[in-house]
Amino acid sequence: MTERVTVDAHDRTNKPAMPSWMREEMTYAGAGVDTAEGTRAVDGIKDVVRETYRKEVIGDLGGFGGLFSIAAAQRMKDPILVSGTDGVGTKIKVAELVGKHDTVGIDLVAMCVNDILATGAEPLFFLDYIAVGKLQAEAVAEIISGIAEGCKQAGCALIGGEMAEHPGVMAEDDYDLSGFCVGLVDRPFMLNPENVRKDDLLIGLASSGLHSNGYSLARKACIEGKTHYELRLEQEKLGGKSVQDALLTPTKIYVKSIRKVLDQFPQAVRSLAHITGGGITENLDRALPKTVNAQVRLGTWEVPPIVCHVCESARISEKEALKTFNMGLGMILTVSPLWVDDVCSLLAREGEKVFFVGTVVDGDGSVEYVNEGELYSFRKDDGGLV
Repeated sequence: MTERVTVDAHDRTNKPAMPSWMREEMTYAGAGVDTAEGTRAVDGIKDVVRETYRKEVIGDLGGFGGLFSIAAAQRMKDPILVSGTDGVGTKIKVAELVGKHDTVGIDLVAMCVNDILATGAEPLFFLDYIAVGKLQAEAVAEIISGIAEGCKQAGCALIGGEMAEHPGVMAEDDYDLSGFCVGLVDRPFMLNPENVRKDDLLIGLASSGLHSNGYSLARKACIEGKTHYELRLEQEKLGGKSVQDALLTPTKIYVKSIRKVLDQFPQAVRSLAHITGGGITENLDRALPKTVNAQVRLGTWEVPPIVCHVCESARISEKEALKTFNMGLGMILTVSPLWVDDVCSLLAREGEKVFFVGTVVDGDGSVEYVNEGELYSFRKDDGGLV
């Protein structure tokens, strides 16, 4: 039986000693949060942030909220705001290992703006959240420079954010990123999976690599157990890149090219699938109604070298690869056959690598594959390249 102890609240003779950290005067800096370094970090990013501003931005950094005019919505029949949020995931661990932090910010923006683009929306403004173990102004400036570059590529303004220092919760060199984006679309011009019809065509746009998905598997297959020398060694099978550089290739941002298509040919694109976590298998079906299937023909597009390398190193099956990585397609557009030539020509002129990857058939809203076993067999003379 546990002994019961009675304490007399009025008896101070046997009170426990207060710990030393409670007897001494404390400061926020002493607890591990350096607000002066935070101020220096903000001062160091102001110029690069201002480079992203659009004419609708009101005010400057430093307020309690970012301000952005949506007066343009007055010209729309039924303006719809579209929001999205995402992160970079464990790709950050590759950046930490390599000590290169200026590309993950592009990834952060890309994951958000490509998502809201799938509705047909134009991204307007972006906010970021950076959590760090120990705030270092120069490192934060490097990250923000990537975020600003991503915003410029997407044509959206970086109007605010938060830098949070988490001593005792995160290791000093650790950090994590989150992004938040808001866009605008007129309801009559929204992309809607319900508009997809049988015999529509599937047009794939090349990815720049793994983008920002599947990195827990990629790191396990390609980084764990490797020396820094091995990771930095340029390899012919990776197009002359090293493993670490290929893994840190930033996610491609498709906003400007696809927005140009939507503006010039507003009836052409039925729906749009951003191929992220879950691969083609678990993303293309989100852009379909329950009355049709997307019939994807394997071998009709080029799989990037780094994607091949990761899949080979992980020894995963074709089926598993298709539901894990983008496998070389960052976006898939469902396009009316009447407009497909115009759409593909414009996308090619905008610098996109375009592939005809399949058709829409009767079904139940699923993704099906033909040419199984031919995922890596792309040849330009087969007519796969549009």
